[in-house]
Amino acid sequence: MKEETKAAIKKYAICFVIEALIAFLVIWSKGFFTQSAAVNIQILSDAFFVSGILTTLFGCLMFVSKEGALIGISFVLRNVVLTFIPMGRARHERYADYRERKLNEAKDRSIRYILVPGLIFLFIGIILTVIWDQKFYNV
Repeated sequence: MKEETKAAIKKYAICFVIEALIAFLVIWSKGFFTQSAAVNIQILSDAFFVSGILTTLFGCLMFVSKEGALIGISFVLRNVVLTFIPMGRARHERYADYRERKLNEAKDRSIRYILVPGLIFLFIGIILTVIWDQKFYNV
């Protein structure tokens, strides 16, 4: 197996484990094993939806950051910090150079490994919500 494939599988597995951990914490906090079937489906849909939406929104934030929307903010914060460091202004660079460097660094990163598992968990949460709505809502 290629090194790139192994690295991609590892990234997907890490994201899946983090999402499963978030889902487990939601399930555990709501007392899954002490409830009825209707409430258990509701808890499962909440758990999958919460973990899916958190990672999907995090992936969207990474996409926005990768496109350069937050570069100006990071440039200003970096310069503020460098102001208070002795001889920090000696490392000052122009905004155009900083932006070009950051965009070149960001183009190499992929966010697919965050979005795909997040959307899968989100989809499972929506399906469980629809099942709960059809089977148990008017009971």
